[in-house]
Amino acid sequence: MSIYALTTKLSNGEELQLNTVKDEVVLVVNTASQCGLTPQYEELETLYKTYKEQGFEIIGFPCDQFGGQEPGTDEEIMEFCTANFDVSFPIAQKTEVNGEAAHPLYQYLRSQAPADEKFDKAGVLQREDRDMVESSDIQWNFTKFLVDRKGNVVHRFAPTVEPAQIETIIEQLLADNQ
Repeated sequence: MSIYALTTKLSNGEELQLNTVKDEVVLVVNTASQCGLTPQYEELETLYKTYKEQGFEIIGFPCDQFGGQEPGTDEEIMEFCTANFDVSFPIAQKTEVNGEAAHPLYQYLRSQAPADEKFDKAGVLQREDRDMVESSDIQWNFTKFLVDRKGNVVHRFAPTVEPAQIETIIEQLLADNQ
């Protein structure tokens, strides 16, 4: 099993086969338009525009499982992302990331990177120490999974880790296997 065997539907109804991102570094993020972390869209778009031509992809997965902070339709969500943050990376249809109805991609990502990661005061990535409801459950909006060019889930970042904080790691992964 790998992410490349999976598909998802984009907000416009088109099917995205994840094998189309094979050989790219991919950041998968569950998003919400009415969350205190929503401004992360701006940094995500900056990363996307900066590294897209080097083989970097972001896929946003709107999710309404955390405080009802993504109540809109797929069309409304895309309009919000475009109007407020000029988002140009793919946005999937509204998706569940936890529970029995979780999208197969999220089931896979959670199985490969069950614990959130965080930065310590020195900027070094550390595994999150807290107990989780279920070791792999997504805890909140804007949890990020980073997948290398070979399809390996190499990092899972807590929602509060801002996209700019992981830029160096993205650069390193992009430099690998050029």
